[in-house]
Order: sequence, then structure tokens, then C-alpha cells
Amino acid sequence: MPDCPRRIGVFGGTFDPIHSGHLCVAEEARDSLGLAQVLFIPARVSPFKLVQVSATAEDRLAMVQLAVADNPAFRALRLEIDRPGPSFTVDTLRALRVELGEDCELVLILGGDALASLASWREARILPSLARIAVYPRPGAAPDLARLEQDLPGLRAAVVELDAVQMDISASEIRQRVQDGRSIRYLVPAPVETFIREHHLYLTERDGARQLRRCSCL
Repeated sequence: MPDCPRRIGVFGGTFDPIHSGHLCVAEEARDSLGLAQVLFIPARVSPFKLVQVSATAEDRLAMVQLAVADNPAFRALRLEIDRPGPSFTVDTLRALRVELGEDCELVLILGGDALASLASWREARILPSLARIAVYPRPGAAPDLARLEQDLPGLRAAVVELDAVQMDISASEIRQRVQDGRSIRYLVPAPVETFIREHHLYLTERDGARQLRRCSCL
């Protein structure tokens, strides 16, 4: 675990794969909210996402580590990967709170689409008491805080909105582009792109055979 500065960002997700949009959001949160550190915490198993072609937890963690290596304020944690079962945010925040102490303020970084569904999360009512919530815009997502407040008392006071640049990049699009043999340059950091290519991630057996045929014709 990291040392305990006053304010730490917590950025969770499947990161399948981590991409440039994630990094821009984290940097905006760090800069605008004065975060001493942003912790990237890949989920072992997301309770909300099921994908047919995905990377293993260890590969996703490795990609996050590569992506954040050049920013001293960013750090990857394997906290959820080492915890069995689905990765629930409330469990992660509790674990960080115990480890870092009450003097450390946690800031949970969420997209607007995630905030809109927050009431369905495990023990959602206590999340505002565990962390501030920094929300970044997502295309097509405009959460109704007044409505959410009805189910989650205290939410509005816990939310701060980020002015992050909207980058319409999705991990599912990146996976599809890899399967189609298309470029993902600049959509992900260069070391992540290299890792995906070298480890043949996001390819079905048929995709791999198709790309092998393409290479044999050069």
C-alpha cells in the first residue's frame, strides 16, 4: 500500500485494456483536485461486465502498470485482483480506509454513466461516507443527481464534477479493432499496444489464424 498523503484518487475498472481516455481523466482529477496520488485498481471480476474476448486479470494489471509507469503520481494496485470473487467498490474503499487511516481523504473517480447506475451497486448508500466522488463526463450520460439523491442521501454533497476532455474511446472498440487487425495507435499508450500485440490479446483462434495468413503473404 502507498504511504498516506492527505488526498488520494481511487480509479477502478476492468481496464480491458486501459486506454488514453483513462489516463487523461486521471490526470485531470490529479491536477484539478490536488490529488497526491491516483491509484489504478483493476477489477478481478467486474459484477457488471461480461465480455467474450478479454484479457486475464494479470495481463490487465500488467497493462495498467505499463501505462502509469511514466507518471510518479500514478500507481497500479493489485488489491482487487488478489481478492477472490467479484470486485465490489465498497470492499475496496473499506480496505483502503483501514490501511491508510482516517486522516487520508479518498476520492473515487467515476464516469457519468457509472454514477447514473450507482444506486444498484453493493451497499451504495454508504459510498458517500467512504469517499468523495469525482465524476467525469461520458458521451450520452447525464446523471440526475436530484433523483439519485433520493436513493442515496448525501450523494450530492459528495460529488464533484471534473472538466475532463471527453474522449470517446471505449475498451470494447479497442478490442474489436485488434480482432479486425486495425491500428490502436494513440488509443492506448505505446507500451500497452506492444504488450497487446506481443501477447496476442483479444484475438480468437480464428482472428489469430486470419492475421497469420496476412503476415505470410507479405
